[in-house]
Amino acid sequence: MIVKEVLNEELLTLAEVKDILSRIADERREQGIEVAYSFRKALHHAEQFSKINGEKSRELVNKLLELEKMKPVIAVRIADILPQSRDELRSIYAKEKYTLSNEELDQILDYVFEAME
Repeated sequence: MIVKEVLNEELLTLAEVKDILSRIADERREQGIEVAYSFRKALHHAEQFSKINGEKSRELVNKLLELEKMKPVIAVRIADILPQSRDELRSIYAKEKYTLSNEELDQILDYVFEAME
């Protein structure tokens, strides 16, 4: 399949991708259409590595975006990885030109722990 034009683009968390791919796979199975190998591999990867559901991950991203020093790409990365410590969070921010205070890191971790419940 050759893509001629991108109509829109949106950042998705891995959990949201899993939900979308699962829905598409179910629809194709109901219609009797074979699911391609690459599609099955992508679905397997999303199932294996997503730790929360798509709804909770989107809620987490939205909460994170309310913070001052949060970019959409970093918010999605945090929702995918679900860091458990300050050091893990610092590694996500390693390429940024600024650092976060311990209070900011703790706030992010609170949001992550809340999403995992």
